[in-house]
Amino acid sequence: MDKMKETVLEYIVDEYLDEDDEDEVSYDSPLISSGIVDSFSMVSLKRFIENKYSIKLPDEEATPEAFDTVNSICRLVNKHLG
Repeated sequence: MDKMKETVLEYIVDEYLDEDDEDEVSYDSPLISSGIVDSFSMVSLKRFIENKYSIKLPDEEATPEAFDTVNSICRLVNKHLG
């Protein structure tokens, strides 16, 4: 789980934060509600996760709440890893 958290956090920092961004993002940082991840970014983040872990996340479960922190994303992924 920790490796997954690191992977997801690294992707978010690389893809959605500018180098001059002062924001420190942690596993519990709000991503959607803080504006780091918007609805378009959420789609690419979902695609990254599905490809990385060879899973399919149902659209009805890929909610802003489920994608609001790295921890909540990893809980959702683990649920579908079986």
